[in-house]
Amino acid sequence: MRNHPLDGIEREDITITDVKVIPLSYVDPEGNLWRSGNYQVWKTDGAITQIFTNQGLIGIGEGTPYQGPDYIKEYTENTIKPLLIGKNPFDVEFLCNRGNTDRHTRAPWAGVDCACWDLIGKAKGIPVRELLAIDEQTAVDAIKIYASAGVEHEWYDNGEEFLIEEALRYKEQGYDAFKFRTGTDWEHSGMTMAKYELILQRLREAVGSDFRLMHEGIGTLAGSLEAVITDFAPILEDLGFYWFEEAFGGTQIEHIELFERLNEAMPTVMVSGGERFLERFEAQIWLDQGVLDIIQTDCNVTGMTENWYIARMAHLRNKIAIPHNWHGGGTTMANAHFVAGIPNRDYCELNQTNNPLKEGIFKEPLTVENGVMKLPNKPGFGVELIDDVEKKFPFVPGSYSKPNARIAR
Repeated sequence: MRNHPLDGIEREDITITDVKVIPLSYVDPEGNLWRSGNYQVWKTDGAITQIFTNQGLIGIGEGTPYQGPDYIKEYTENTIKPLLIGKNPFDVEFLCNRGNTDRHTRAPWAGVDCACWDLIGKAKGIPVRELLAIDEQTAVDAIKIYASAGVEHEWYDNGEEFLIEEALRYKEQGYDAFKFRTGTDWEHSGMTMAKYELILQRLREAVGSDFRLMHEGIGTLAGSLEAVITDFAPILEDLGFYWFEEAFGGTQIEHIELFERLNEAMPTVMVSGGERFLERFEAQIWLDQGVLDIIQTDCNVTGMTENWYIARMAHLRNKIAIPHNWHGGGTTMANAHFVAGIPNRDYCELNQTNNPLKEGIFKEPLTVENGVMKLPNKPGFGVELIDDVEKKFPFVPGSYSKPNARIAR
């Protein structure tokens, strides 16, 4: 077993000559891509990192755009670029092992890290997933996708029927698993735990016992964090949910004892979390405690290199790695190869909301058929940006969310 992700992979003589970031946006014509809680999302962003080399190869990657594509561009081109010029992308671990504990700078470094892996694959002539799987198992060229959505149901506007119809639509499309959230602001919408339990029962009856359901978050909507364990977890257990994600509104270290009790409250439902973890030592605490069945670290937050270590730690502890993946095509290409290359894979997440940055930025988009994504059999990530992508999706500055106009202030 390798101790480092590139052990056993022969270096190539290749030099970085330039680094650029292309900020992108898609703005919904009606100003509402989806609503959740008390806010609505009016645009979606992307930040594509490009690394150029003396061999003419170009690597692409993407850090999570939550930090702002304009910031990612400024930091990458002014701070990171001078550190990379003249260097070899095969030194990715040495080059990119910086800023791991700084959430703001982690996104730019993650984009660079992923772009280096794309370059390494292109220089070696093999897909990234095969680089990741070099010593333990054969990488797969197709991965299971779960439908991640459940953010468009508005409880004040027939949200119950919308949620059930949405789940049935994914089942009809060939997906076998659906993750959803708690919908719009409960206080404004008149939602209660008693009402919500009945909705979940109806949902399970509608989709059948063979369709996997996953629930993200609940937190104090349950009444208290204690009630998440005593009242809500047994509902998910009784209804045969597949996993319960970020149950207490995040994966904070002060809640680790609550996670231990959560596992006891629902022995057949897996507990997942960790999408905000930045590096392996943050994840190790939770894996060593055994409180997470599924680790959800995201290559576009940690970088591909750091997530390799996290997945390896999880594998040694018989835990599953299913990365968070909520953004566009740049983030999906990295996480999809990651899932295809690790031994402890299950699904890859795919955001089902309207987001043309998922498919529209590549000449040959990544597509899903019957809940399965087939990955390109080409070197690196195997994708190529369309010409003038920045003209088709011009960047619009500002936060992607705003207060929900339907909720009175």
